[in-house]
Amino acid sequence: MLRAGPRNLITDVDGLLVGNVEDETLRSGVSVVLCETPSVASVDVRGGAPGTRETDLLDPSCRVDRIDAVCLSGGSAFGLSAADGVMRWLRERGRGVAIGEIVVPIVPTAILFDLLNGGNKQWDWPPYRELGYQASGRAARDFALGNAGAGMGAKAGHLKGGLGSASAVDPQSGLQIGALVAVNARGYATMGDMPHFWAWALEQEGEFGGLGPPPHGVGLTVSHARTDPSHDPADATRDDPRANTTIAVVATNARLDKSAAQRLAIMAQDGLARSIRPVHTPQDGDTVFAIATGRHDLGVDPLALGEIGTLAADCLARAVARGVYRARTLGTARSWNEVFGR
Repeated sequence: MLRAGPRNLITDVDGLLVGNVEDETLRSGVSVVLCETPSVASVDVRGGAPGTRETDLLDPSCRVDRIDAVCLSGGSAFGLSAADGVMRWLRERGRGVAIGEIVVPIVPTAILFDLLNGGNKQWDWPPYRELGYQASGRAARDFALGNAGAGMGAKAGHLKGGLGSASAVDPQSGLQIGALVAVNARGYATMGDMPHFWAWALEQEGEFGGLGPPPHGVGLTVSHARTDPSHDPADATRDDPRANTTIAVVATNARLDKSAAQRLAIMAQDGLARSIRPVHTPQDGDTVFAIATGRHDLGVDPLALGEIGTLAADCLARAVARGVYRARTLGTARSWNEVFGR
């Protein structure tokens, strides 16, 4: 296991910036992973109810082989318009695929469902285009977790969900790997009624509470906390199994082609399986993008790609736990800190 990078964020991967914007009245937000230069990318979709844009072009058989940004948004299908704002921001700066005198920014996008969390959703036009533009302008190496960006209105089982990130770097080889995730899962990131995260074995330096292993004798049968209203106030989002999805980006500075990036995204999905139970259900839209900035030629062969994919999955699992751990109570969605008093 590699150590976390200096920020323990996806921006420890050279060539990436992240911008967040959130609206507390709306109880929603947008996160943008901005590539400083066009980068190779692909995607893997495992949920049965995804909401995505520009994902078909990420198939290795398709022509466009570089992207300019990835957008993660709340708002369900309405949130797909966030990409319009990101595209405007990029086009103003001459970023995109040149076709004659026109440049077309390439911004694959995925959304999560946060429409029933009590925020003000009575808009005339969905606000996500403007939020996407603002998030792009805020892109930086340091950014907030928890109730930030696309994680603003998220839930995670019986707890408030949120935006999480983690990284792993190897100073000797120069390899950098990172993950960003908006955790809005129907499944649980914690082991039922206990505060311990499913990803506890991967934790580094107390990044999500430092609780260590669960008590002796607690097994994998603990996958759902009880739904006693005194512990988990009922609301429309909790009652409707369609109101969930976990969307993520993993990244590396290694030089990959689209086929290798697709394999990276596929392997990284294991990070969701290591940190959320259940996951990839017919009602989820679970989607993982993979970006390779190519800043460091590591001579990736199939064996090395397998190692990078394993590390990316570990980073994603840690990011899931960090997103829930760093979230704050919002409406009936109670935070990990409030529920467990830590």
